[in-house]
Amino acid sequence: MEKNLTSGGVFKNILLFSLPYLLSYFLQTLYGMADLFIIGQFEGVASTTSVSVGSQVMHMLTVMIVGLAMGSTVSIGQAVGGKDKKGAAASIGNTVTLFMCLSVALTVVLLIFVRPIVNVMSTPKAAVSGTVDYLTICFTGIPFITAYNIISSIFRGMGDSKSPMYFVAAACAANIALDYLFMGALHMGPSGAALGTTLSQAFSVVIALIVIRRQSGALSVKKEDFRPAGPVMGKILKIGIPVAMQDGLIQIAFIVITVIANRRGLNDAAAVGIVEKIISFLFLVPSSMLSTVSALGAQNIGAGKPERARLTLRYASLIAIGFGAFIVLLMQFAAEPVVSLFTDSTQADGAEVIRLGGQYMRGYVWDCIFAGIHFSFSGYFCACGKSGLSFLHNITAILLVRVPGVYLTSVLFPDTLLPMGLATSMGSLLSVIICVIAYTVITRKSAGSSRKRLPAS
Repeated sequence: MEKNLTSGGVFKNILLFSLPYLLSYFLQTLYGMADLFIIGQFEGVASTTSVSVGSQVMHMLTVMIVGLAMGSTVSIGQAVGGKDKKGAAASIGNTVTLFMCLSVALTVVLLIFVRPIVNVMSTPKAAVSGTVDYLTICFTGIPFITAYNIISSIFRGMGDSKSPMYFVAAACAANIALDYLFMGALHMGPSGAALGTTLSQAFSVVIALIVIRRQSGALSVKKEDFRPAGPVMGKILKIGIPVAMQDGLIQIAFIVITVIANRRGLNDAAAVGIVEKIISFLFLVPSSMLSTVSALGAQNIGAGKPERARLTLRYASLIAIGFGAFIVLLMQFAAEPVVSLFTDSTQADGAEVIRLGGQYMRGYVWDCIFAGIHFSFSGYFCACGKSGLSFLHNITAILLVRVPGVYLTSVLFPDTLLPMGLATSMGSLLSVIICVIAYTVITRKSAGSSRKRLPAS
């Protein structure tokens, strides 16, 4: 399972690591998209809105768990790069202990507050009941969602991005089959979507545990490694908490945007919800670059090869920019046809959702370029143990541009969603500017420190 990523071509390592992760994220994204697509075939706009609102809440929780698990990926990666087997085992054991306790506590709290959460989302009245049902079932499955993501973070920290791909592929296939069973054959609506997602995640965890059991010798994790160790858990949290807060704040910002859209009416809410799902799919490459740069960068920094970590950042940014530019151009022509996949264009409400969704998509899609760049920088900052910088640039962009920009454009342009989409992407542009400045300062300080350590000639 363990793979050394500190030698060989940097670009080749990026491709070999990121492609399985890219496919994994693609399959995982299909969860929510499959739910929306399938429920759109059997139910009306209200049920579609229930799933889009509920899945956005679940996406926020999932990305925060993934963000916190970044601390594990980096800690394990640095230990593997430094050939510290004992440190890697301790990081793995403490990761399992930390996240399992967290998942149980989170499940209890969220089940208690499910209705207040639905109210905070300003969910349209017609979609409230379905959203409550969806979230209640999904909250019950949080331990499975947590288990899958921490297992994946452990594998990636050890340089293995293929195994998580197999786990999520099994879950995705199960989810699609269960969606057609629960929503199509049994007509369970939003409850069926949630049940399919939860059971498929549980199935994925079972598959992962079977694989781990067969590879137990390679992991070399002992019973004592699961006992909480202050320095080990502290390092995981020091890196993971800022990333989790960053990801959480980003999702809260998008929830605020959803609330603003919900208050404009059911059609606007459905349009924004559908586009958010499409964008999460288009963010496959930016998100894979974040994970790739953090994992490869951590191993190279742990091995004392910071120049390879910087080269990884450079290549990842170029890949993200190229992909983003292609998607921006494509969506200027294909926005409405893509949105129409998730609603019935023959109905009046469906046609309006497609029109509004096309407007929002054309503005929002620019984020594929900007987010790709600052995601790559965030991965590098995490690999360096400076994840606080990721939190800083995101919170600044959210508070100064994204949320106030969306609110103002919603008020000033009540008949179109295009300006709201543009305001969202401009927040990421500010993040890029901050990241470039921070990276320049870090590299100059590093170069200065290196010159000071050189002996006098």
